[in-house]
Amino acid sequence: MKLVIQIPCYNEEKSLPVALKSLPREIVGIDEIDIVVIDDGSTDNTVEVAKSLGVKHFVHLSPNRGLAKAFVAGLEKSLQIGADIIVNTDADNQYDASNIKDLVQPIIEERADIVIGTRPVEKIRHFSPVKKVLQKLGSAVMRFISSTSVEDAPSGFRAFSRNAALQLNVFDNYTYTLETIIQSRAKGLQILSVPVNVNPELRESRLIKNMFEYIRRSIFTMLRMFIVYRPFRFFIILSGLSLLFGSIIGVRFLWFYITGSGNGHVQSLILASILIITGVQVGLIAVLAELISINRKLLEDIQKRLKTIDLKSVRDVIK
Repeated sequence: MKLVIQIPCYNEEKSLPVALKSLPREIVGIDEIDIVVIDDGSTDNTVEVAKSLGVKHFVHLSPNRGLAKAFVAGLEKSLQIGADIIVNTDADNQYDASNIKDLVQPIIEERADIVIGTRPVEKIRHFSPVKKVLQKLGSAVMRFISSTSVEDAPSGFRAFSRNAALQLNVFDNYTYTLETIIQSRAKGLQILSVPVNVNPELRESRLIKNMFEYIRRSIFTMLRMFIVYRPFRFFIILSGLSLLFGSIIGVRFLWFYITGSGNGHVQSLILASILIITGVQVGLIAVLAELISINRKLLEDIQKRLKTIDLKSVRDVIK
């Protein structure tokens, strides 16, 4: 069984040596460990440093595409070189590499398709109190939206089975962490969380430069992915709310009408009619959205099969 550890990098010449030297060389149940460095448009000596430390596999993106695109490019490269399990970690060495064995074990034992490392958020010194609260709140919201038990949704320290990596699509240009959770649950992939440790901070986060901007983007991502992968539920909730309020207002008008004072409440009748008609229309949209969702699932199944065929062809060429 082959494990590929992928590391997205953007100007990481100082921190990358620390991250690479901490990676495990042997893991029980793993026959081969390889490393892929994704150079996301670095302008320093990141690639040269990686080569000097023995890294043989690279993905070069230019110009800088962002973490989400680098993550996807890493998955594709890892699959091409024969990965059975892929671990994603950060070049700033924030995650304790000794926990990689804990991430891959549930996949080796076929108990999970995706394993997410849960950081001890309360004990991370460089996290402000506000950030700690928001991290926990965000994870709680994600658990509710995705119907999973993920404890640390923003964590990028993750392991993926080959089957999971073949099925994942990332549409967001900002981050992949939240999107892949909702998507994986919708695809029926098994997600587990395991506790992991973190290392002292080597540099400030480049993803979260502004906490409020990160929150805004995260909310938008969760909402968008919920609509994409739970369209019927989303629109039927809106339809139900519209029908409910329309019915309540309609009953209120009927009460006044029956008691002889309906002439002064015509506005209620108009509003009730609008809400009920809107509710019916949104309900029809829910049905159409579900049909489109079924078609998307069929296309994703075809995509997975085509990826499998393409990867087999690539490996045959390499051999």
